[in-house]
Amino acid sequence: MKILGELTEAPGAAGNEGTVRKIIRREAEDRVDEMRVDALGNLLAIRHGNPDLPRLMIAAHMDEVGLMISHIDEKGYLSFKKVGGIDDRVLPSTAVQIGADRVPGVIGSKPVHAQEPGEQKKVTTSDKMYIDIGAAGKEEARKAVQPGDYAHFATAFEELGDGRYKGKAFDDRAGCAQLLDLLDIDTEVPLCAAFTVQEEVGLRGARVAAWSLAPDVALVLEGTTCADVPEVREHGQSTRLGDGPALGLMDRTSFAHPGMLREMIRTAEENDIPYQFRRSTAGGNDAGPISLSRGGVPAVTISTPCRYIHSPVSVMHRDDFADGVRLVTAFLTRIEEGFRP
Repeated sequence: MKILGELTEAPGAAGNEGTVRKIIRREAEDRVDEMRVDALGNLLAIRHGNPDLPRLMIAAHMDEVGLMISHIDEKGYLSFKKVGGIDDRVLPSTAVQIGADRVPGVIGSKPVHAQEPGEQKKVTTSDKMYIDIGAAGKEEARKAVQPGDYAHFATAFEELGDGRYKGKAFDDRAGCAQLLDLLDIDTEVPLCAAFTVQEEVGLRGARVAAWSLAPDVALVLEGTTCADVPEVREHGQSTRLGDGPALGLMDRTSFAHPGMLREMIRTAEENDIPYQFRRSTAGGNDAGPISLSRGGVPAVTISTPCRYIHSPVSVMHRDDFADGVRLVTAFLTRIEEGFRP
């Protein structure tokens, strides 16, 4: 899990994936036949394999949700905009780091004791928050931070209990770490590993990557919602921690390809790999634009359940991560043996 820890602690909000890309490039360059970065910033790592087998694209997005500095006021407080979907309720009092120098800051808002009675009953929206970097005024703040700088949550990657980990950006650094593991697999399948950008702001990178790579089939490795927490009824729990990787059925951007989904289920069951279905249909991921690329691409999403997703800190299970890698590895063997969607 060392590489996962390094990836999660790296800054990489959508549009600012350079640090994450650098780590992945370092790890992947000796495992592939070809590597390139396209105009949008996707890192494409390719193993040529047997040209008579289907060309498989496996995608994992490098970006995370974050913030962008939009204004510095006269007192040195920083206004910001959200990059990606973040619930305003998780932001107050959160520690962040800003820019390439990782300037420390804290998200603040009007104190509860200074609020009017009506304000206390409402969620404070992000446009009424600010970041405090301890600056005495605007000029001091501008020496450390500029409008347009990105901010990310300052969360350390740590073990939490037995086999669980906490950290930021498991969506989708977990998928990126899985994809790096898969580049070590000895397979004849032509493998196109696409570490994509800007998923959190419209699934943009995957659209460009899929058009360029022209795959025959695709898998998407993703960190997904997990709601196995108190006061959520079982039928509302999108996934459960420790129950295995989650197979997506449908969401706002795509349906799982029926043939691919059946083969994934068969592969898991015949190899004693635990799996579950993602019960929620909210949101979307890179499978959407990939499946619509060119003449259409059969695609399935395999997700690692993550509690508290899109927040300063999430929790995932080591076994769900490892079993996702096992499932894809077994699926590669099925392709070698003749599976075609």
